[in-house]
Formats: sequence, C-alpha cells, structure tokens
Amino acid sequence: MKLPKIFYCLVFILTTACQPAQQYQVIIRNGIIYDGSGGEPYISDIGINADTLAFIGDLVKAKGETEVDATGLAVSPGFINMLSWATESLLADGRSQSNIRQGVTLEVMGEGSSMGPLNPAMKKQMEQGQGNIRFDVAWTTLGEYLSHLEKKGVSSNVASFLGAGTVRTYVVGEEDRPATAEELDSMRVLVQIAMKEGALGIGTSLIYPPDFFASTEELIALCREAARFGGTYISHIRSEGTGLFKAVQELITIAREAEIHAEIYHLKAAGKDNWPKLDSLISVIETARAEGLDITADMYTYTAAGTGLTACFPPSMQDGGFGKLWERLRDPASRSRLKKMMVVNSTEWENFYYHAGPDQILLNEFRQDSLKKFTGKTLSEVAAIRGASPEETVMDLIYQDSSKIPSAYYLMSEENIRKQIVIPWVSFGSDEGSYTNEGMFLEFNVHPRAYGNFARVLGRYVGDEKLLTLQSAVHKLTKLPATNLRIKNRGELKVGYFADIAVFDPSRVQDFATFEDPHRYSVGVEHVFVNGVQVLKDGEHTGAMPGRFVKGPGSKIF
Repeated sequence: MKLPKIFYCLVFILTTACQPAQQYQVIIRNGIIYDGSGGEPYISDIGINADTLAFIGDLVKAKGETEVDATGLAVSPGFINMLSWATESLLADGRSQSNIRQGVTLEVMGEGSSMGPLNPAMKKQMEQGQGNIRFDVAWTTLGEYLSHLEKKGVSSNVASFLGAGTVRTYVVGEEDRPATAEELDSMRVLVQIAMKEGALGIGTSLIYPPDFFASTEELIALCREAARFGGTYISHIRSEGTGLFKAVQELITIAREAEIHAEIYHLKAAGKDNWPKLDSLISVIETARAEGLDITADMYTYTAAGTGLTACFPPSMQDGGFGKLWERLRDPASRSRLKKMMVVNSTEWENFYYHAGPDQILLNEFRQDSLKKFTGKTLSEVAAIRGASPEETVMDLIYQDSSKIPSAYYLMSEENIRKQIVIPWVSFGSDEGSYTNEGMFLEFNVHPRAYGNFARVLGRYVGDEKLLTLQSAVHKLTKLPATNLRIKNRGELKVGYFADIAVFDPSRVQDFATFEDPHRYSVGVEHVFVNGVQVLKDGEHTGAMPGRFVKGPGSKIF
C-alpha cells in the first residue's frame, strides 16, 4: 500500500519536533536530577534557552554556548525562602550573596509588615527609622517596591505578602483600638490593590503591635479579600509559647471562615516550659488538615529566635508606635510598671524576656556608635558592665539607641527541630536578610540563619543526621513552597518552567555561620541560575542580577 506524501511529511515534522534543539544557551551535563517532586533522582542533561528550561534528557549531540559539567553533583530547582527579611539588605546590595550561595533563588517577604503601601507619614517614619542600611523610599505601593528592586537589580527573584500591620497603620494608625466600619472598608480596598499588583496574600505578626491590636474578625475580613484573588494567609501566630494552642486555633478559624490557605510562620514551641506542647500542636494541625483545611507551616533550623529587644515589653506599652514607647521609657512610673511586667509569665502577651532570660538574649545591632561595643554580648553581660539590673538595662538601651535593637533569644529545643523537619507539610524560611560579608554589613551582627539556614537542612539534617532523604529535602525547599504560594512554573525542573536552578555537592554542603562569627558563607553550592542566567559559578558570584518580581495569582485574575 502506497501511503500519501502528506503522511511522510507529518511523520518528519513530528519526529523532528520531538528531538532536542542542537544549540542551547546553557547546557548542564550529567547532573543527578532532583526535580522537586520528591521522586527518585536520575542522571540527565538540561538545556536552557533564554529564561526557560527547554529540554531535559540526552543532549550528547547538542552544544551549549555555556556548558556546566555537573557530573556527581545534584541539580535541583532553586530554593524558596519562605520568610525573608531581605527587604532592606537587597536595596543596599542586590547580590543576595548569603542566600544565593546556599541555592536560594526566591526571597518571599511580608511577615506582618511590608514595604508598601505607604502614606506620607509612613514614608517619613521609614526614612527616619533607618539604621545601618540607608536608602531612599522611592515607592508608595508594595508592587512599586518590588518593581523598584527588579529595576535596580537583584540576583534573586523577589515576592511579598501584604503586611496586615502595614495596612492597619496606613488606615488606622498604630493605636490600640478597633477599626471602624469605614476604616475596614478602606483596608479591604488596599488589599484588593495589592493583590492585583501581585501580592501573595496577607501576612501577620500577631505578637507585635500594631498587628497585635487587630481582632480575629478584622483579619478574617482582610483574608476574605485576599482569598478572592487566590491568596494565602500566613501568620506569626499570636503566641508561640504560653498561649500556643489558642493562637493556632485562631489561625484555623481564619482559614475556615475566610476559606483561605493558611500557613504558620516558623513553627515552634517557644520557652522551655512549652517544649512538651509540640506533639499536641502537630496533632491539632493534622486534625484540621484531615477536615479539609489547607494549613501548612515553615521553619528555620536553629534553637534561637531573632527579633527586637522590644519583644521584652507588652504590646500595651507600644500603643501608638515606637515613638510613644520611647516617651514612656522616660517616665519613672511607666518604667516601674514595666519592670514588674517583664518578669511575669503573662497569658495576655508573649513575654520573650521571661521565656529566654537575660543570659540567653544576645544583642546583635545598635544604631548609636557609643553602644556598638555591646554588639555580640548577652543582656546579662551588658547589665553587669553597666551596673544595672537586666530589666533596667533593656529599657535604657532601647531609649538610648532609639531603636528596637535586633537580638537573638534562645527559646527552642533541638529535639523539637528534628521533629518538625520531617513533617511533610513544613517548608523552610530564614527569617533574616540576605547579606554580603563585607562593607556596611560587618558593622552589625546577624542571626547565623542568614548565612546557613538552607545549607544546614542539606548538610546537617540530610547529610549528617539522615533525618530526610535528599529528594525529600529538595521537595520541601522547592515544589512544596511553590505549591503553597500558588506560584506557577517555578519550584520544579520541568520543560517550560523558569530556569531557576541550584547545582550542589551533597557531600560538601555545610554551614559555618555562628552567633559569634555570623558573616560566614556556606559552602557546597557550585552553580546557581536565576531565570536562565548564571549568578553563581564555581562557588563565586558572577555579579549578574536577573531577579524578577514574582507575582501572586491575583495579578493574573484581574
């Protein structure tokens, strides 16, 4: 039977279309592919054209303008930092070196506060409140800030939640009072604008003012708006210690009432008295998930938290904002009341001073040159040097520095970290900025998680302790957070996806940053690509800044 000529034409077109192109801008050869799905790894080549994964398979006959020999190395999607505070550090240095060198290709911001929207008063406050990192506030909305980063140049991709505290400050101010019906309507409008711009959802930090002043009903109203745009509710819950279960139930209520995916920031049981609560906490969340609620969490891999020294004070002392707190610290009667409140394990607010104790609070950053000599010392050490009680020292330092004084609090147990790491619905976030170990960044200490959080997952908990398989860890660093964030075409190695790629040696990945010497890069990540552009080559930064503003699902709906 003689087949028509058109048949042979179709066969030729189909077979040639299935063959890889012979020329690629980048070819990564012979890597062990961990594609993000959690499945078994396999050896293959990857072809990249422009910003896209163009082919995965045998490319022995193809040529690349740039070729990377990944023999014996793991090749995975770039890692997603679920909780980044690189909001200011990327303005100063867009290379994002401490995270890029760990394989991070997406920084997700917005824990309670976000870099927009800003009214004139908020802009002025942001400019006046700057510490060691100085920058011009050249934007108003959150979307404008993220676009500003992209235009300025950043090596990593950037995304953000809309901070509920920022929205509240914009409309209500920093006072401890309910929003009026009219104010709540205005807040809803701000949520709609941010979601259309590309915000990922609503973020809260409910142990701190002004977020602390928001009622559950207010948060449900904002989350209902975000849910209309496919957004997520992500929260530093109202208590991680004494009121842990009540705080988790509040998040579950918001998820149920607003019909929204909800995530718990940095899952933990804080304070030694609360460590035994973790198993029950996990059970509560598992029960809610079994009922059909979409609840997940993220974590960092250290036993110390990081926040301001102002976390030693009840939120009521910060009614009206930091300026009002500063004024109260001048008043002897207010100081006397505060001193008594600091040493009580309150059920009304999260008392980090009580949970950690002055021996376990490490002071990391000061604005005033006269106080920088105390950087890296514990609160007890500084109190002894100054001849004052620890409580008085906290009040004096905050007043004299006119800042919140970033600090580390030893609050968690290593045993609980190990339990959390293996939970299938838990991903990872550094809860820190991303820095370069030079220049202005060396003027202050940071939490070592800024330089080691992700390398610590791979080096310590996969390599040394064997708590996770490498494919499971990669899944929790890539596809899991991308899925939770509703981000399309990232988080997996698939043809047609953006070429965000980390190439690393699993046997060499290790973190070196410590509290005593925090500005130390991790090792073991050899190559990193962001949107198809190589930003790390043979372990060294190339200077490339191809990062983009990664938008949430709401920007595509309207």
